[in-house]
Amino acid sequence: MSFETPIPSYLSDDFSMYLENMESLTDPENPELLSNYLKVLSAQLTSNSSVFNGLVDQLAMAITRSVRIDSKNLAKIDVSQQPAWDDVKPFVGVHADARATITELMNHSQDELKTAVLIIHFYNTYDATPLPALPQDVEVDDDTEQPYATYGYDE
Repeated sequence: MSFETPIPSYLSDDFSMYLENMESLTDPENPELLSNYLKVLSAQLTSNSSVFNGLVDQLAMAITRSVRIDSKNLAKIDVSQQPAWDDVKPFVGVHADARATITELMNHSQDELKTAVLIIHFYNTYDATPLPALPQDVEVDDDTEQPYATYGYDE
């Protein structure tokens, strides 16, 4: 599943850190590395729901395996501006083992939970396919003598 939705600016820093962590921990030579790391984060969150306050990317990693996001329908709401938790909540399913922890987050860290869910949503729909390179025969206008066009103004 791939959507053509750009990452909103309010998520860009946390999303970048989440993406970098997920990619760096995905190791073909050690396939259990990511899974084990996510288990440790989840256990830390279960023991203390405020352990990731201020670390939204880590919170997103901790809940990644505990939530199921209906990205197809979540993609229909406008997330270009930060939505309210009540707008996002209907699209989030929570594993039975994590309900108490997620409820605690909803009660005390709702904005961080919402942001973490949105990060996971964008990660699940993220297309990391690089943009195609420019063709080699395209001329680049490299006018070093007159770097700025005057557009008809007298100099």
